[in-house]
Amino acid sequence: MFSNKSEPNSPRATAKAMVKPMSNPGGTFSVIGPDVTIRGDIEASVDLHVDGSVVGNIACASLVQGESSRVEGEIKAESARLSGEVQGTIEVRELVVLKSARISGDVSYDTLTIEQGASVDGRFAPLRSKGGQASSAPAKPREEPKSDDQQGDDKPRGLSLAG
Repeated sequence: MFSNKSEPNSPRATAKAMVKPMSNPGGTFSVIGPDVTIRGDIEASVDLHVDGSVVGNIACASLVQGESSRVEGEIKAESARLSGEVQGTIEVRELVVLKSARISGDVSYDTLTIEQGASVDGRFAPLRSKGGQASSAPAKPREEPKSDDQQGDDKPRGLSLAG
């Protein structure tokens, strides 16, 4: 019924059929199907939908991860909606972690949404701005220096916020 000019059992033919750009009103996106495993890094200037497995780093505009998918490597994107398993660091400006997600690794973000029930084993930190300064991090308290007349006084002193 369907004809295929490439070899039917060729891994290249399978990957080509499963990883293909598709049109939508907002542009294009690529899909990695549930029966596909990719070993190596993926770089995409478009949106990426992963339902299969990726053993390597992913860099794309936007990532949508299916519930049964698995990523072993670093993820870098402008936005990501994660609902599968991730083992590696994540650096995303706008991150949504759904309740079915299982993440093991450190997470850097600008905005973060986590559904109740999601599993994350790692540290969360805001993304750093391009100048190397932390982006809108809360001020840390610091101890007021003692004046000469307070040196002998052992009363506890309050903390003030850095300005």
